[in-house]
This record gives sequence, structure tokens and C-alpha cells, in this order.
Amino acid sequence: MSEQRFQSYEEFWPYYVAMHSKSATRWIHLAGTLTGLAVTTYGALRRRPRLLLGLPLIGYGTAWPAHFLIEGNNPATFGHPTWSLRGDAEMIRMMLAGRDDELSEIAAKWLIEHPEDAPRR
Repeated sequence: MSEQRFQSYEEFWPYYVAMHSKSATRWIHLAGTLTGLAVTTYGALRRRPRLLLGLPLIGYGTAWPAHFLIEGNNPATFGHPTWSLRGDAEMIRMMLAGRDDELSEIAAKWLIEHPEDAPRR
């Protein structure tokens, strides 16, 4: 299924998780997002406008290379930026709650049902 054909976030979610099928990719996302959030928060509190770019620059700057180098796919952000941001937040919440194995199961199920979305490697 092409990512352009999703009609709702609920349809998109398992695809999003599948594009993060490797635990290393998810943990890099978590580290980049939380680091970027910390830098942005610090910038807001200290009134340092340049640091407000921390979240997008550090977050995407760590996440996108993980897709190319670890996952072997393109970031889902390219097709659905808003849903991808929501998916990233949901994925990180699950990881922080100790549910990383559940994400692996969601990804594996999607990739079995949609082999065309499997990594190119």
C-alpha cells in the first residue's frame, strides 16, 4: 500500500511503526527527539531564539540518517509529515512505557502483510 493512500492516522500508524522496524532506529529517534526537545526548551526558557530550532534540527538530523543507514528506507515524514510527528510522539511514549517489544510486533505484522514495504536491504 502506498503511503499516499492512507485515509486516516489509524491506518497510517502500523505503517509508520513498520518503517521503524529495527529497535536501533526507534532508539535513535527517541534520543534525537528528546535531545532536541531539551535544547528547544532551554532556548525558550533562556530566550535564545536560535536554540528553538533544536527540536527540528536535532530530531530530524538524527532520525533521517537512521532510516537510510539502519532501516534501509525513506522517512515516513516525506509522505505524511503531520501523521509522522504524531506517530513519533506515540512511538516514544510507548518506548518510555517499556513497550518497545510491542512496537516490534506491530512492525513485523505489517511487513508480513505488506512485503512491498520491507527494507531494501
